[in-house]
Amino acid sequence: MSLIPYAFDGAAQTMSSQEIAELTGKQHKDVRRDIQNMEQELSRTFAQKSEPSTGGRPSVIYLLPKRETLILVSGYSMTMRAKIIDRWQELEAAQRPDPMVALNDPATMRALLLGYTEKVIALEGRVSELQPKAVALDRIANTDGSLCLMDTAKTLQVRPKDLIAWMKAHLWIFMRVGTSHWVGRAEKLNAGYLEHKVTTIHRTDGTERITTQVRVTPKGLAKLAEAFPVQGEIVP
Repeated sequence: MSLIPYAFDGAAQTMSSQEIAELTGKQHKDVRRDIQNMEQELSRTFAQKSEPSTGGRPSVIYLLPKRETLILVSGYSMTMRAKIIDRWQELEAAQRPDPMVALNDPATMRALLLGYTEKVIALEGRVSELQPKAVALDRIANTDGSLCLMDTAKTLQVRPKDLIAWMKAHLWIFMRVGTSHWVGRAEKLNAGYLEHKVTTIHRTDGTERITTQVRVTPKGLAKLAEAFPVQGEIVP
């Protein structure tokens, strides 16, 4: 039996209705009728092509993708289905490139190398994107509990005044009129970046004063570390 080579519907591999008829031993007109019924039930149309026939009128040949081919023959006998499945496996195997042929084909090698290079570039870009976060995590790995602003600056390896200026400008902290201590803004407190703790301050005269101190949580420290990836540099 002479099999008709598989066709392509655009970029998709297909099998013709004429080949399905030859493989299953059914008449082509019956296979076309089954395909037309399937079109109605699935509410879709399949690609067609016309070829000369012995009767003078062009013969319409349907082109079915693999999924629809298997749906079509699901109502046929097991032997017929087996022939169709075997044929699809042959077609798919024929599409797989021979490694030795690819190695000796300059065009194929260029395409493979280009694809590999694109993947490497994409991975390098991903590494660059993740590096600041990795550095940030490394800098807070040994952090336990919340930190005052001075200790936060020390952990981030930046000057305290630079950290405070950044936090003020980016609406993390503010200072109430008539006071001399920083207060965390509500949105940063709610986000878990900051917290307030009651702190006892020992004066030089031996007395004590209780005050509320804003502190940076580990979550807040991780966020700040992304803004200060390198000592001396600040990300807006």
